[in-house]
Amino acid sequence: MTPSLVVDSPERLAAATPVAPVTSAKALYFALLDNPESVSAGARAFLRAQIEAARAEPEELPEEPSQLVGWVQGRSEAVGLSYREYLAARKNGAARRYFTTKSHALAFLKGVAPTKLVDGAWLYGVLSRWENPDFHPLIKTYLEELGDGVPDKNHVTLYRRLLAAHGCDQWDNLSEDHFVQGAIQLALAYHADEFLPEVVGFNLGYEQLPLHLLISSYELNELGIDPYYFTLHITVDNAGSGHAFKAVQAVRNLMAQSSDPAAFYRRVLDGYRMNELGAGTTSVIAGFDLEAELTEIFTSKAVVGKNMHSDYCRVAGRSINEWLADPAQMPAFLGALEQAGWIKRGEDAENSRFWRLIQGERAEMFGVFSPYEQQVLRDWIQSTRDAGASSRTGRVLSHRARQRALDTLNQHTGRSGYPERGLIRRRSANGEAGGDGELRRLEQDVADAAGKGEAMTMLARRMSPSVHHTAIGLMATRMYSRLLDA
Repeated sequence: MTPSLVVDSPERLAAATPVAPVTSAKALYFALLDNPESVSAGARAFLRAQIEAARAEPEELPEEPSQLVGWVQGRSEAVGLSYREYLAARKNGAARRYFTTKSHALAFLKGVAPTKLVDGAWLYGVLSRWENPDFHPLIKTYLEELGDGVPDKNHVTLYRRLLAAHGCDQWDNLSEDHFVQGAIQLALAYHADEFLPEVVGFNLGYEQLPLHLLISSYELNELGIDPYYFTLHITVDNAGSGHAFKAVQAVRNLMAQSSDPAAFYRRVLDGYRMNELGAGTTSVIAGFDLEAELTEIFTSKAVVGKNMHSDYCRVAGRSINEWLADPAQMPAFLGALEQAGWIKRGEDAENSRFWRLIQGERAEMFGVFSPYEQQVLRDWIQSTRDAGASSRTGRVLSHRARQRALDTLNQHTGRSGYPERGLIRRRSANGEAGGDGELRRLEQDVADAAGKGEAMTMLARRMSPSVHHTAIGLMATRMYSRLLDA
């Protein structure tokens, strides 16, 4: 007989554990990726604070766990109907609901990067429970987030490639709010035993199919941005047999094992509501301002380039170095470039002299602006014309966008078009980034393990949120998956 899971309240746990200061979400996020043991107490305190904050969020789950299956199915049906209404509106000429321009969509990709780059992390801590079949729905979900060790299906690998393809890799300067969700997921990853009901509840919330996922996938595709990372979640999170279904299984199975099922479910509700904290998809989309984004880009460039220009080039009677000397002058500098004719708003970007400085065969500022920054600048230059064009774009591309989405859903292998540079950044202690030598040693270590338990523990260490997408992590995932079913 499986022993009961003993569930304490967060309040009792807090009283029994030394109090640690609650660090910022951003600092905690990076610390948990680099050295989780060093911030263990701080992560616990952070989780307790987030649980308390989550209790102010509206209650969505049914009061009785027995109603969860019907609730999930009803929610899925409602999302599907809403999406059909969206598609009908687009077919009739409605503008895109989320993304006004391509740079808006790319800003969204960058804005949610801290969350997407730890996708599935909240379940890492259950890998050690492989001997208990009731944990298998959660373990299987984690393995699928990791693509079962296949690079082209590993969610973090896919997202890193997507960011790199569009020059959106510089996201670590985002505000504190953007790191809250990722920090919650990482903190749960390393404290799953202590916060198991919250892990189960968070998983239940995260694995539901939201309407914004369907719409954003459609509109990304429409703008020429490969939506595969997002469409993959549409298929795996289904309520019939996917992650949403497994999430309900986990709630029911583990609650039944609990020494206090009612207390367990109350904490499940807390974990579920933590999904609402921090910056999310819709708030990141709504927070985009094209001119503010361009101003921020120019401000960052001013810090680096303020002493690198010759004095012969002058705008509105001032040298470029004089303009860049004070980052606060960037809005005025942009206005001066426009008044001097260097930028022609409302026309193709190629008609602007400033654009030709950064793009073209003899561009003197080639490489100064990343692909993402160039897209922001292009959209800003053309913004007065594009302001009324989004609905026309939607009408022209709607059929092709739908077809591309179907094609994407059917492509399970052979992904292409992404640069591999920078995909694996973390290195092993001997300097290898998951090289052949390290892979061979892992195979040998597993073969020499005293038993299945030792092998599973060895593999799980290499499947942590910070390394599972590396070569050694991907191999460990494949081996763990095979051993789990053996």
